[in-house]
Amino acid sequence: MKQVCFIGLGYIGLPTAIVTAKSGLQVLGVDINPAIVERTNAGQLHFVEAGMEILLQEVLAAGTFRAATKAEESDAYLIVVPTPFKGDHEPDITYVEAATRALLPLLKAGDLYIIESTSPIGTTEQMAELIYHERPELKGQLHIAYCPERILPGNVIYELEHNDRVIGGITPEATERAKEFYRHFVKGTLHGTNARTAELCKLTENASRDVQIAFANELSFICDKAGINVWELIELANKHPRVNILQPGSGVGGHCIAVDPYFISSAFPLETKLIAEAREINNYKAFWCAEKISKTIQNFELKHGRTPVVAMMGLAFKPDIDDLRESPAKYIAMRVMQGLNNAEVLIVEPNVSEHKTFKLTDYREAYEQADIVAFLTAHTPFKSLEYRTDKVILDFCGVFKK
Repeated sequence: MKQVCFIGLGYIGLPTAIVTAKSGLQVLGVDINPAIVERTNAGQLHFVEAGMEILLQEVLAAGTFRAATKAEESDAYLIVVPTPFKGDHEPDITYVEAATRALLPLLKAGDLYIIESTSPIGTTEQMAELIYHERPELKGQLHIAYCPERILPGNVIYELEHNDRVIGGITPEATERAKEFYRHFVKGTLHGTNARTAELCKLTENASRDVQIAFANELSFICDKAGINVWELIELANKHPRVNILQPGSGVGGHCIAVDPYFISSAFPLETKLIAEAREINNYKAFWCAEKISKTIQNFELKHGRTPVVAMMGLAFKPDIDDLRESPAKYIAMRVMQGLNNAEVLIVEPNVSEHKTFKLTDYREAYEQADIVAFLTAHTPFKSLEYRTDKVILDFCGVFKK
C-alpha cells in the first residue's frame, strides 16, 4: 500500500489521517474547504486536541502527510465526512455520496474503500452499488468496508491507537483487507463482521449511552423536586456491585450521542420506544435547565429589586474541548439570553478564543462579577473555583457536587 487518501479533515478525519501518516504510510488529506487545507499544510490544527498539532507538524516535516482540496489516485480511500440530518431527523448521506462520486474516476482494481462516517444501515452497500453502477468493470474488484471510529475528544491520539475497532466488509476478503490497513496504527483488537452489523454497532454504542444518560438526567428531575442532592444519590447507588449510573448534565451534545440514535429511530420507528424516549428526555434537559435559570433570574429580581449579572459557564458539549456541535450548553445560553430584557449575561468558554455570536469572558472574571452562576459544562478550570455562598449557583454538571 503506497498511498492512503482521506476525504474529510474534520474532528475525526484529520486526526486519523495524521496518526496513519505517523505509522509510515503516505497520506493525502482532502477537504473542500481551502482554508482548512491551507491551515493544515501550515501545521496548524483548526480545532483543539491535545498533542495533535505537534504530531501534525511531525508528519508534515517527515513528508508522509499533506493536504489538498482534490483527491488523487491512491491505494486506499477513507470517507470521513459529516452525515447531518434532513427533515425530521432523517439522516442525510449526500456528503458520503458526493465524496464517493468524486473518487469514481480514480478507483482501480484492488483498491480499498472504507466508510468511517456514521451511517444508516445499508449505506456501505448503497455506495458499493453506486460505484459498480458507474464503474461496472470494477465489480468484484474493489475491497469495500465500513469501520466506525470510537474516540473521545481530548484523548484522540491514544484512543485512535489503542481502542478496539469493528470492521465490516461487503465481503470477507474486504474485511481482511481493511484489517490489514488498520493494523498499521491500531494496537487494539480488530473485530471483523459484515458491513450492516458494523454500521448498526456504531449506532448502538451511542444509543446505549444516550439511554443511560437519560436515566441519570431523569433522576436529576426527581431529585430537584424532592430536595435531594443527585450527585450524592448516584454516588451511593453506585456502591451496589452491579449498579453503574452515569452522571447527569445539561443535556447531551456532540455529533455522536445526540445524533446517532436518530439514525436508528428514523429507520425503525415502531421498534425504538426506549431509544426515542431517551432522546426526548435528554433534549428536554437542556430546556429544563434554561427554564431553571430564567426562573432564578426572576426570583432574584423580585428579591433584590434589580436585574442580576448572570454567568453562563461553558459552551462546549463536554468538558475540556472546543467542540460546540449540538451543544446543549450553547442552546441554554441562547435561550436564556433571548428571554432577558436588561440582565447582563457573561458567556464563558475557556477552550474558545472568540465566537461569532457570543462575547466571551474569562471564567475567573465572570465568576467574580456574577450574582447567578450557571455551570453548563464541567471544564477542569471551573473546578479550581472556590464555592461561594454569596452567589446563586446552579450546578447542572457537577462542578462542585455539593
